[in-house]
Amino acid sequence: MGQSKREAELWTLLWRRPQAVEWERLHQTVEVALYVRNLSVAELPGSPVALGTLVRQQADALGLTIPGMRSLRWRIDELAEQKRRAVAKAAPAARPSARDRFRVIDGVIDGSAE
Repeated sequence: MGQSKREAELWTLLWRRPQAVEWERLHQTVEVALYVRNLSVAELPGSPVALGTLVRQQADALGLTIPGMRSLRWRIDELAEQKRRAVAKAAPAARPSARDRFRVIDGVIDGSAE
């Protein structure tokens, strides 16, 4: 089974999110792919309710929801995100990476304490 157009759209959108830094660090490519596949099917009319529940659980596990981010102790640096948006308006080619916008609360990223 190949990738659908919707799956390609979701894949691109998700890997632009700040959480993608941690997914890459934790080697969660397969987990993101499973989420994308399940979400694209769950969006279809008549999809099973259980699939919607699974998608919500996967979103939590990937830090895509507020409760998920809380349980993972992740937060998005809003100031960095606002700066990124301002820079994007001024110079569309220059923008901070997802890594610059991502922080772990009371944790360690790449060996440096926050």
